[in-house]
Amino acid sequence: MAKLCVNIDHVATVRQARRGSEPDPVAAAVLAELAGAASITCHLREDRRHINDADVERLNQTLRTHLNLEMAATEEMLGIAERIRPYMVMFVPEKREEVTTEGGLDVAGSLGRLKEATHRMKAAGMLVSHFIDPESEQIDAVAACGADVMELHTGGYANARGEEARLVELAKLVSGAAHATRNGQRVNAGHGLNLRNVLPVAAIPNLVELHIGHSIVSHAVMVGFERAVREMVEAIGRATTLAERFTPEEILRQYSA
Repeated sequence: MAKLCVNIDHVATVRQARRGSEPDPVAAAVLAELAGAASITCHLREDRRHINDADVERLNQTLRTHLNLEMAATEEMLGIAERIRPYMVMFVPEKREEVTTEGGLDVAGSLGRLKEATHRMKAAGMLVSHFIDPESEQIDAVAACGADVMELHTGGYANARGEEARLVELAKLVSGAAHATRNGQRVNAGHGLNLRNVLPVAAIPNLVELHIGHSIVSHAVMVGFERAVREMVEAIGRATTLAERFTPEEILRQYSA
């Protein structure tokens, strides 16, 4: 069964609307752990639009599970990671003008730089993940970098309109996870997943973690943070049970909204 890693960035987004101290993303992370989250993700962006340096330090000191720090592979961020030393760092593409991360990292096109950054983080004692689109070239490039983990970008699937389009995108994720598994790589997945579309992805064989944030924070506005996390954990568990009888594609046709 894939485990849930909760991204708490958008708790900080609400806080930054008033530049105050609430809601506290660290408190949200603790509630997520109490509700069954296996780990916590945050993204320290260059412009500090939501999570800030102090948040990362407090999270790393407070969590009982693990911290996954998303970041661009820049000198500034590499230095911060070396100082704070979270459990895992995940390299992601970052553009100042984007609302959220758009697409996966081009590892194949930046192999030398990312291989060096990967080895630097591993030498400092951290696991390293790369956020990529489900393409064989990128999957093999992550392996060539020596990264411990890859996270498959599920945005194409989440944004697809209509069942047939979703099936096409789901097939890419299934194939990508299988390719990575043959390479001996650990596979996570995330971006754009919610209670309506998570079942088929959670049923993909060999996924270790699903990283989900925005939809949980949005749902928490209505039902509370612990309940929102718990409902996602339960949905992932349901997908695991369904996967004993159905393929991810069959689950999409029968159970997804």
